[in-house]
Amino acid sequence: MRQVASSEIAQVRSFNRTVTQRVGALHDHYLSRDRSLGEARVLWEVGQDGADVRALRARLDLDSGYLSRLLRSLESAGLVEVRPSAEDRRVREVVLTELGVEERAVLDRSSDALAESMLEPLSTAQRERLVASMAEVERLLTATLVELRIVDPAHEHAQHCIGQYFDELARRFPTGFDPAVSRRAAPEEMRPPRGLFLLATLHGEPVGCGGLKFHPGEPTEVKRMWVAESARGLGVGRRLLTRLEELAAEHGADTVQLDTNGNLREAIAMYRSSGYREVEPFNDEPYADHWFSKRVRS
Repeated sequence: MRQVASSEIAQVRSFNRTVTQRVGALHDHYLSRDRSLGEARVLWEVGQDGADVRALRARLDLDSGYLSRLLRSLESAGLVEVRPSAEDRRVREVVLTELGVEERAVLDRSSDALAESMLEPLSTAQRERLVASMAEVERLLTATLVELRIVDPAHEHAQHCIGQYFDELARRFPTGFDPAVSRRAAPEEMRPPRGLFLLATLHGEPVGCGGLKFHPGEPTEVKRMWVAESARGLGVGRRLLTRLEELAAEHGADTVQLDTNGNLREAIAMYRSSGYREVEPFNDEPYADHWFSKRVRS
């Protein structure tokens, strides 16, 4: 991976300073209201339907102690109520009070006005450039929030991803997809020492996965590569693949290999652009019509 240049770091810091000043993040009274940007953001994220406190913390990437302080401040102002969930009393949820709903509406109108004030001085062409650039920056910043970690393949998030993967194959293959017919990649085969399972999460929610099956003396096999539609275009698949290759090499593999189906055109394009070469079939996977291999260690 290329080292980050000092000039790039300086540009990011300059961008951060400009944005925080322009959106008013430096003021204690955000949008001229009687609360900080952090409190305003929490109020907005709670939304009309309320939110699970754990999910809210994950969505905002906030420390639990800091979020608790923000919620206490909003609660003391009469804007939110924190209470046990009706479905599971071990889970806390936060809901807007009637006053909170009114305050959120005011924040929405003020936020619209702030956005309009940024765009109004610009020409039509400049507005289009700024909005397009903001969309690109948002996409790239979101990509940096994706986290990869090794989990047990029986973990609920891992099972969610595998289930979604099977469902997608069933939709995209003309003959459908039956896991019972496909070659096995059971949890015990992707659990140390026989393998491992890599999970991608965004704001605490699972958005991708990939597994490895170790074969002593033979190439390591990549299995269950999948990325949620909501996370596509963020480079998650390539990050997963690169990390799986690194982990395979760390576990002594010289080569990794995988099989796939021609209907998964995006995956095949990613494998080829990542240095994989097509090889003769090395297994009897009934759903495969392409087989790939790549050296990961000299």
